[in-house]
Amino acid sequence: MRIFVAGASGAIGRPLVRRLVSAGHAVTGMTRRDDRAAALRELGADAVMCDALDARALEQAVVAARPEVVVHQLTALPAKLDPNRAGVYDATNRLRTEGTANLVAAAGSAGAGRMVAQSVAFIYAPVGEMVKDESDPTMTSAPGQFGAAVAAMLELERRVLEAEGMDGLVLRYGFFYGPGTAYSRDGSQADEARRRRLPIVGRGEGVFSFIQVEDAAEATVAACERGAPGIYNVCDDEPAPMREWVPAFAAAVGARPPLRVPKLIARMVAGPGAVAFATRMRGAANAKARRELGWAPGYSSWRRGFAEALG
Repeated sequence: MRIFVAGASGAIGRPLVRRLVSAGHAVTGMTRRDDRAAALRELGADAVMCDALDARALEQAVVAARPEVVVHQLTALPAKLDPNRAGVYDATNRLRTEGTANLVAAAGSAGAGRMVAQSVAFIYAPVGEMVKDESDPTMTSAPGQFGAAVAAMLELERRVLEAEGMDGLVLRYGFFYGPGTAYSRDGSQADEARRRRLPIVGRGEGVFSFIQVEDAAEATVAACERGAPGIYNVCDDEPAPMREWVPAFAAAVGARPPLRVPKLIARMVAGPGAVAFATRMRGAANAKARRELGWAPGYSSWRRGFAEALG
């Protein structure tokens, strides 16, 4: 198939392009930087330089590629994500709202029949069971700037799922780990762990779902090739509370064991949003992706993944 990947040079974009090319697909990767365009060509893809916020240029680029499938992996998050820094999500929020609208329109003009888009698995409402499936409600509000980020993500999902004339598939990825991500041996979260700034807050009951970035790319290939329209959680088999995964992550990246911090102190230092993540986060179940996409994570648990992919 002919596949257009918007956001082809990001942490998941690179392994995704490589796997799509290996699977025999004709891939056009979109990026905003010349050096990254060259890297995409080295992977065997065609490359186009374009800004998703330039609707006219984007339409021309997508139409020229004549894709059957369009993949949306557009983000603009900083290498070190500081949720307390003003405007930290603004650029990505704009890509997920205005950029998504532009990309859906361009895909329609090109006659694409399928769109696969990136979402996140950590937007489920923090009520009830600690592990959620795709039918469970998402947050209606979130503390701090993350509230605007959730609203932008849900707008992205709506636009893709309601795209006229296209099958829209939304992949709610767990937290990425592995090369090029924050949870890599040289990533920002590893740096925080070595500085002992990745503590267990309170009882550490917030549940996180992870996915190794190559496994995420493989799920995305599957979604390009098959599966009914809808939402899919893409994560490993073992959602886990912070009190379990943080010590394992610290050990994998050569950090000392994490500190334990009371909620009140954490709220004063890091803000209510960080405390909510650490204590109320819900994990995600991957049964639907396994069943309907015919996919399974190579690293079924972060336990082995952290030790092997980060060690």
